[in-house]
Amino acid sequence: MKDKRVNRISEEVKRVVSDLLINHLKDPRINKMTSITHVEVTRDLRYAKIYISVYGNKEEKENTIEGLRNAKGFIRKEIGEQIDLRYVPEPIFYLDESIERGLYMSHLIDTVTKEDNFKKGNKNE
Repeated sequence: MKDKRVNRISEEVKRVVSDLLINHLKDPRINKMTSITHVEVTRDLRYAKIYISVYGNKEEKENTIEGLRNAKGFIRKEIGEQIDLRYVPEPIFYLDESIERGLYMSHLIDTVTKEDNFKKGNKNE
């Protein structure tokens, strides 16, 4: 029963923070190509682990994380105003590089497949 509630709250936090990223945060360090991939709220509702994906180089990713960490108080205040909770979870930001890892793995698979097809083509001749 509690897991359903925590999952609903996680999705609401994700919605609120996504809206803040798009419409309200004006920090120039935060990349415009930033998205929230996943939010995990702890069972006691004290912390919200927010995983973000940033399109850009390593410096842009680090700047975005730093900008979000500096805006943590504003983000927490907005979460508290938009979601009616006894305890407002403290946002903790993590860089999610699963998309980049997935693209890298896809590239490796394509490379191996091409090499395999090339080798099979040479044996058939």
